[in-house]
Amino acid sequence: MEKATPFLMFQGGKAEEAMNFYTSLIEDSEITEVVRYEAGNPGGDEGTVMRASFTLKGREFICIDSNIQHGFDFTPSFSIYLTCSTEEEMDRLYGELIGGGQDLMTPGDYGFSRKFAWLNDRFGVSWQLDLPF
Repeated sequence: MEKATPFLMFQGGKAEEAMNFYTSLIEDSEITEVVRYEAGNPGGDEGTVMRASFTLKGREFICIDSNIQHGFDFTPSFSIYLTCSTEEEMDRLYGELIGGGQDLMTPGDYGFSRKFAWLNDRFGVSWQLDLPF
């Protein structure tokens, strides 16, 4: 085995929008590759993401757009965990990520760190934000 990489499947052609959003929020992050479906390709709608990769703080992710309607979507049991350096950084990230999303654990002191939050963003991806002691 060469490596293990988190994989995100978006429905409704949202992969590129999500990658752009995530890489704009988190420093040292970038989109590294985008391969699109071409006209006549049976696997997806023209112009949507057939396969893409991006990094968040140097950690690689792979994502795709799926034009197949599945009986599942993202679940909070798998989340992207961000260790924040300052309360201001955490508050900024929470404020950006929660827009159109769902609060799972409101930012606060739950006893295991200075401040913690858990949310689903507008794409359905789950995030945990931690400000350690």
